[in-house]
Amino acid sequence: MPTGARLVAALGLAFLGLIVSGQVVLLYPEGTDFGWFTTINTALGLLVGWQTLGPRAGRGAAVAITNGITGAVVLLFWALFVQAVNEMVRLAMANRYDSPLEALVAVFEIGVGFFLRIATPGILVTLAIGGVIVSLAAEAAARRWR
Repeated sequence: MPTGARLVAALGLAFLGLIVSGQVVLLYPEGTDFGWFTTINTALGLLVGWQTLGPRAGRGAAVAITNGITGAVVLLFWALFVQAVNEMVRLAMANRYDSPLEALVAVFEIGVGFFLRIATPGILVTLAIGGVIVSLAAEAAARRWR
């Protein structure tokens, strides 16, 4: 059911996904082709905010803080997973893998590699603080629009 809290959480996490995607782009060499990277991460922020963060709003500020961190972690997980699957498919089309199992294992290896590359204090702090701010905004929306 659509609520104000879901809308605020979805738009907030979409914006957070956009900001963090911009930070990640800066970590890679100039000229790297990112394709739909930012758009996909923004869309994932929209979905995670709507499905994960929005429904949990309205339980108090202390719960909102933990929900914000949870929302940021869920967004990070799905973004890493989707981007790793995308990279695996790209490599599979270049005949890099001998079996489907090898390609499936590669998704997790690629995802861990991506995480280690982007696990800088700036990105992790942005995710944590941004998630808490979005969650507190969703909490305020839940109290205001019942």
